[in-house]
Amino acid sequence: LNREAARFFHACQLSPAGKPGLDYLTNRQLTEKTIKTYGLGFAPQGWDHLISHLRSKGFTMDEMIAAAVVARSDRNGRVRFYDQFRNRVMFPIIDLRGNVIAFGGRVMDDSKPKYLNSADTPVFKKSRNLFSLNLAKTQVAARTLILAEGYMDVISIYQAGFHNVVATLGTALTEEQARLIAQYAEQVIISYDSDVAGQRASERAITLLSQAGVATRVLAMEGAKDPDEYIKKFGATRFKLLLEGANNPMEFELLKIKQT
Repeated sequence: LNREAARFFHACQLSPAGKPGLDYLTNRQLTEKTIKTYGLGFAPQGWDHLISHLRSKGFTMDEMIAAAVVARSDRNGRVRFYDQFRNRVMFPIIDLRGNVIAFGGRVMDDSKPKYLNSADTPVFKKSRNLFSLNLAKTQVAARTLILAEGYMDVISIYQAGFHNVVATLGTALTEEQARLIAQYAEQVIISYDSDVAGQRASERAITLLSQAGVATRVLAMEGAKDPDEYIKKFGATRFKLLLEGANNPMEFELLKIKQT
């Protein structure tokens, strides 16, 4: 069911209804090849486009609810079902065996939340999975992973030629994710946003990864708020130098004190 939903979203993006999503991705300078690699798509505006498609493929409403791609409301005794993702660019979440197990969606207007992630389901636990690990697992150069904050950062870093990149799924790094990382990497370069929230998240990641036996270094970005913006402004070569010069945890703490 998730795979069929991903196909629907990807096909929709290539249709007239998906133009807002495709425009967003091309404006973010993603290539057609990158869009295909990640299977990016678009959930159209409306309440039951995905429901109708999945019904035509023989899936039941109970299965759609279990997969968290459809939601249910019960108002004044009237039950209705509706697509969980609407008017959003869609990021399929793929497990290590290549199965689509969940989705993230970025809204195209000012609706909240800006990013909506699948709830936990029988096949998906957000605390135990990492976005893009299915691609990174075979590209772990020198047993090193890059840990980014969100979907677009991961995809921009990947497109710039650094394929050993992953991200958490709408939550802070968890103990389970740290242990999962330890199966593939001896070192992690933390590439979170340069704001206060990003620094706090970096501190937490350093602690959890250290407990899992993984060494850490932290990017010190200047002139950009996140890796996506940095790569766009300064290019892949400068980002490679940034990775090579990443601070160890002690240097990260000293730099933070110096900035306060």
